[in-house]
Amino acid sequence: QVQLVESGGGLVQAGGSLRLSCAASGRTFTMGWFRQAPGKEREFVAAISWSGGTYYADSVKGRFTISRDNAKNTVYLQMNSLKPEDTAVYYCAARPGITIATMTSGYDYWGQGTQVTVSS
Repeated sequence: QVQLVESGGGLVQAGGSLRLSCAASGRTFTMGWFRQAPGKEREFVAAISWSGGTYYADSVKGRFTISRDNAKNTVYLQMNSLKPEDTAVYYCAARPGITIATMTSGYDYWGQGTQVTVSS
């Protein structure tokens, strides 16, 4: 069983930056970030494989960067040029597979979520 703990959320003005972290209790392979805004379904944001391959949702491409430190079992999401529509609870997820998945059903482990609020 892998436990994931997110941190780094908060309130920021539009155009600002935040860095989210997700610490895993054990070794993970592919890790991803998802987000869920009020009244909306949870949606894919970004994912990174064990070897460092990345994939992004079109809505965040060029603004967000996912990275990982395998020695620390930690994944990061650097969010720049934030927009009000980025406001959501952000969830870290992990899966034992080596390929990237973009659907929530592709992940076995989830964090508790961290709130990101972007004011206009």
